[in-house]
Amino acid sequence: MKKIEAIIRHFKLDDIKSSLTECGVEGMTITEVKGFGRQKGHTEMYRGNEYAIDFVPKVKVEVVVAEDKLRQVVETIMGQAQTGQMGDGKIFVSDLSEVIRIRTGETGKDAV
Repeated sequence: MKKIEAIIRHFKLDDIKSSLTECGVEGMTITEVKGFGRQKGHTEMYRGNEYAIDFVPKVKVEVVVAEDKLRQVVETIMGQAQTGQMGDGKIFVSDLSEVIRIRTGETGKDAV
């Protein structure tokens, strides 16, 4: 099992959600996050004053998939999230040693 975490732009969430559902992804967790990478934040004007926005708002999408679906899901996220501009985000893939469904006690693929 693999856990995929994708940090994306807010306005790309609906496209990614729809595409992942079409790929057979049955569940996902969405979290609003803030951070910075190479963008290093930005400045905004409010009532004539300039403010530094150090942490850029993003969305984190987390999905768990079987290893045979990994490439398809990563490519789907990349295809939908990519604008070609700095700040498109990152995708992190990690191994899961075990998944357990609390309600039934199922483990592994059955728990996802």
